[in-house]
Amino acid sequence: MSNTLGKRFTVTSFGESHGHLVGVVVDGCPAGLALIESDIQPELARRKSGKPASTTRLEDDRAQILSGTHNGYTTGAPLTMVVWNKDIDSSPYGQAPTIPRPGHADYSAYIKFGGFADHRGGGRFSGRITAGFVMAGAVAKKLLSLSGIEIIAHTAELGGIESRAASMDEILSSRKNELCCADMQALPKMLEALQEARQAGDSLGGIIEAIAIGVPTGLGEPVFDNLDGDMSKALFAIPAVKGVEFGAGFSVARLKGSQNNDPFLPVQGGVACSSNNAGGINGGISNGMPITVRAAIKPTPSIGIVQDSVKLDSLEPVKLGVKGRHDTCIVPRAVVVVEAMVAITLADFALRANFIPGVIK
Repeated sequence: MSNTLGKRFTVTSFGESHGHLVGVVVDGCPAGLALIESDIQPELARRKSGKPASTTRLEDDRAQILSGTHNGYTTGAPLTMVVWNKDIDSSPYGQAPTIPRPGHADYSAYIKFGGFADHRGGGRFSGRITAGFVMAGAVAKKLLSLSGIEIIAHTAELGGIESRAASMDEILSSRKNELCCADMQALPKMLEALQEARQAGDSLGGIIEAIAIGVPTGLGEPVFDNLDGDMSKALFAIPAVKGVEFGAGFSVARLKGSQNNDPFLPVQGGVACSSNNAGGINGGISNGMPITVRAAIKPTPSIGIVQDSVKLDSLEPVKLGVKGRHDTCIVPRAVVVVEAMVAITLADFALRANFIPGVIK
């Protein structure tokens, strides 16, 4: 397996959904960054269950920093951070090794790892591991804040219901509502769709949009370490992500060059664009405009509706209704995870460019 992301600011993920814990090792964080567990806890709280139609699995998700800090500051040594798994019920997963759940990684992992992969609750392929991503993202956000870079995300679509374009203030305010939706007219419709899907034993997907402001021009290492390429890789590490687009995204295929180009304008101290179809990135390099990226989140594959599967030991067809405690839609809880992966990528490239001041490099 490959469990490490980044080159200068590296993130190594470990743990399983129903193991003792999940965690992350961050290597390359400079010494001298003020960091205590209360800096991390608010980010984990945004990811916790308890949102509408989320899992009934209730974990404390209390962050523990095991190494890499002393007297409230990073030391330059690897940061090890964990949360413990306490509310575990593995009883519904007895069939998973030999009867793969549709939409899950059960079958592909069974073949790749010869049946030895931990299948309980999805194991290494569960959204539970993203708690480690969020902890690493909290560190990355603190580093980036030293240079005035901020990342915010919101629910842009849920169950086919789109949120209208929102201002930055509206997106920030969306953190206060249960779905992280900035459109107060779309919010009740999304909540109704969630309730209907849950009652039917089904699930919903959606789209999360993240915006990074204050990103300087010049971050990115073409041609193979493009900023958008590495950011996409980080986002695709989130188990439910099935698509990533920047700026105007796939709609550029239907535009003319005169419509898609972002004309340059002189501004105080430099150059800006009059539009942002490129999403803040040209040629794999940040262009100084806000980076806008959207991640498509698939419907939760664990649903109560009976589906077709196969007994792997006998290749007999079977019917399977997935049991256990599952989210009807993970989009609201994944908003902070998307923010974290954008922050991790930007911190890595900012450190490569020696762009982060105020700490010892």
